[in-house]
Amino acid sequence: MNGDRDADNIGPFGSSFDDFLSERGLLEETTEYAVKAVFSWQLNEARKAKGLTKREFAELLGTSRSQLDRILDPDNDAVTLETLRKAAQLLGKRVRLELTDAAMREAGPAEVPRRRRLRAA
Repeated sequence: MNGDRDADNIGPFGSSFDDFLSERGLLEETTEYAVKAVFSWQLNEARKAKGLTKREFAELLGTSRSQLDRILDPDNDAVTLETLRKAAQLLGKRVRLELTDAAMREAGPAEVPRRRRLRAA
């Protein structure tokens, strides 16, 4: 066995999921979605920990419940950093955005520190 998965030569065993996505031109889009999904989850968990309903949290933000749902929707890419910062601040959190060297991603998962790029801290 030479490490190939099958006759279609999909690739060797052990190649990373990042490589798979990158070869298909999906890595950046997938990463952006994952970061927003994790951030939304963290924001929602912090809201629950504070004992706030979505309606109460929306009122604190000065917005509607439906707008809060859009803020928390990972598919909505129109949410501003200012909105995310304000939401995090109301929950006693902060947003940390990090710019990293693009070459770090190419180094492989074992060599890249495991940190989220956008998160409520």
